Amino acid sequence: GMLRIIKSKVKIPVYVMIRPRGADFCYTADEVAVMKEDIKMLKENGADGIVFGVLLPNGEIDCTLTKELIDVSAPLPVTFHRAFDMCQDLEKGLEQLISLGVQRVLTSGGDSTCLEGLPQLEKLVKQANGRIIVVPGGGINERNVDRILTGCKATEFHGSCRSSVESSMKYRNSSVTMGASFHPPEFTTKVTCSTRVEKMLKIAKCTSC
Repeated sequence: GMLRIIKSKVKIPVYVMIRPRGADFCYTADEVAVMKEDIKMLKENGADGIVFGVLLPNGEIDCTLTKELIDVSAPLPVTFHRAFDMCQDLEKGLEQLISLGVQRVLTSGGDSTCLEGLPQLEKLVKQANGRIIVVPGGGINERNVDRILTGCKATEFHGSCRSSVESSMKYRNSSVTMGASFHPPEFTTKVTCSTRVEKMLKIAKCTSC
């Protein structure tokens, strides 16, 4: 439902992430089956690209499963998400993704944020040498996007550009929480802020001039 509504409102390509659950990126057979069915349904409903990431227990790219998911996604382009940052060997992992035909890899350079991983991001962009698009993502905002793009020479980037929106609920039962012991605020949601998107795009375009 969300994909159809988004496609009806925007003209830019919409890439959809396949993530059957939180936590790690080593999936069971049932979870893999869910991922494949999700990809098929998203293709039928207008997705322009598919985003996923799968690893082996030893911290390497699960090349066999990645190839299977690429085949299911075809002819749509594929992005390998930040599961990449959990690899034990980023350089080897990058070469594996290139050999598999992955178009993009989303990464913070194997660190918590792109600023912290900037030296590694620069190495990955150089290693890729145009064979795959390295997309920095993780903690990018208006204050650091110029430094990150300049520092690693990336041509694309990922940012959530989120802002908090207060709930319209007037009655609020503070005794009940919807979730586990650790939970986000019940009456605040995170949404993409168009103003922040425009500002970051303007900075990025100036950086590439």
